[in-house]
Amino acid sequence: MTAFLFDGPDTAPTTILLAHGAGASMDSPSITATAKALAAAGFRVARFEFHYMAARRYGHRKPPPRAETVNPEYIKAIADLRAKGVTGPLIIGGKSMGGRVASMVADEMFAKGEISGLLCLGYPFHPPAKPEQLRTKHLADLKTPTLIFQGTRDEFGTRDEVATYGLSDRIEVIWLEDGDHDLKPRKSVSGFSTADHLKTLAETVKAWSGRVAS
Repeated sequence: MTAFLFDGPDTAPTTILLAHGAGASMDSPSITATAKALAAAGFRVARFEFHYMAARRYGHRKPPPRAETVNPEYIKAIADLRAKGVTGPLIIGGKSMGGRVASMVADEMFAKGEISGLLCLGYPFHPPAKPEQLRTKHLADLKTPTLIFQGTRDEFGTRDEVATYGLSDRIEVIWLEDGDHDLKPRKSVSGFSTADHLKTLAETVKAWSGRVAS
């Protein structure tokens, strides 16, 4: 059974399931702060770990596998979440690799009526400094309503690069000023704090989920 970390009210109408990035666990500061912000906006948030990351808690240092190889783990997490009695609209997603894996299983789950939408936090459009190695093929005809939050300093995909990708019209990209891959801005440069960006993120997700999850 998948182990989950929960935030937010049990009675929330909509649940958000989040997976972690390639190198940081489900309780890392960045994804924890995001989960708390979404919970404060009225969502039930569930976080989980892929097996390779969970194994690190027991001293097994495994490198991140190829993203597509953990697709079945994401699908199982959805089933396990439902088995725990979580009902109502479900939005899946995650941080970086976690969001990418969610995006690869989204249309199958959306077609079955299992999920209402997809939420990606810092999508890894390409590896840093390798803009030619795109991870966008499946995003061209994605059918699932999708919200991607991207920092304007994200080295996994800049605003100018993303503008050329020909993404599905179901995908909305929200740019957070001066945010890095963790969506963190430099306050001295941008005037924005991480808390400001998380508030914008949570409010935007709330408005969007009202449209896709109703």
